[in-house]
Amino acid sequence: MSVETSRAAIVGQYKTTARPIKRRTLSQAQERGKWWRFVLILVICAIVLVPIIAVVLLSLEPSLGSTARGVTLENFGKIFSETSVGAWLANSLLVTIVTVVISVTVAAPAGYVLSRGRSRLVSGYSLILFIVQSLPVVTAVIPLFILFAQIGLVDNLAGVTIIYVGSTMSVAIWMMAAYFDSIPITLEEAAWMDGCSVFGSFTRIVLRNSLPGVLSTAIFAFLLAWNDYLVAVVFLRSDQNYTLQIGLQTFFQQNQTNWGLVMAVAVVMMLPPVLLFAALNKYFSVGGIGGSLAGR
Repeated sequence: MSVETSRAAIVGQYKTTARPIKRRTLSQAQERGKWWRFVLILVICAIVLVPIIAVVLLSLEPSLGSTARGVTLENFGKIFSETSVGAWLANSLLVTIVTVVISVTVAAPAGYVLSRGRSRLVSGYSLILFIVQSLPVVTAVIPLFILFAQIGLVDNLAGVTIIYVGSTMSVAIWMMAAYFDSIPITLEEAAWMDGCSVFGSFTRIVLRNSLPGVLSTAIFAFLLAWNDYLVAVVFLRSDQNYTLQIGLQTFFQQNQTNWGLVMAVAVVMMLPPVLLFAALNKYFSVGGIGGSLAGR
């Protein structure tokens, strides 16, 4: 065997043995990277979930003066039978649902105009919305209280609902307009060619392809109205008109607080948003618009 042949054989053997080692090293590094990401996600989830788990566990413990032992639902029975939590929950749901329906109903066509319109009037309208959404609600609470006191909307669920709708509207319109921008206008032009009107193409084409955007806007309005405390504590005065967030503060006493009942009310407050996200999660999908453009 010549020297050149032996060198070629050695080099070939080195290459065949070196490549698997390199691949194995890369795969090990990738696996370590996956484990680090998994640990990081696990830590973040633990930080987020630990307070929620603590609230649920405390709500299942016996309250002050109770003879029950271990895990019990006694606190939930007490808040619904001995307090006005049921009425407060109904008030919160009523105000929130009305806010969501009105916000989405108005924001959808307004966002369509903002997305498709090209004029000075639409540009001015867009600028006004941008200015309005940059202002916090607290700046308007006192003037609105003075105005609503004169027209009888203080200590009234209708007055609180009006404020929620007004504070939600500007952001809701921007959200709908941003989603409408992602829908190609060629779909509407095809509908117009088939004799469909502008309103018909909006309802039959745009809205049907905008379900994730509509649901996102509805969830935003729901959370804003459901979690509000400032507006409700200023405008609602009587116990029968309290929302759940205001009613919760009545459980806190100066010298002693029954934390079992407080945590039970907190669990009741958490349930509607959790159930809403669980029910609507499957409708948040993408790709439906791409199917509408197949063959173009």
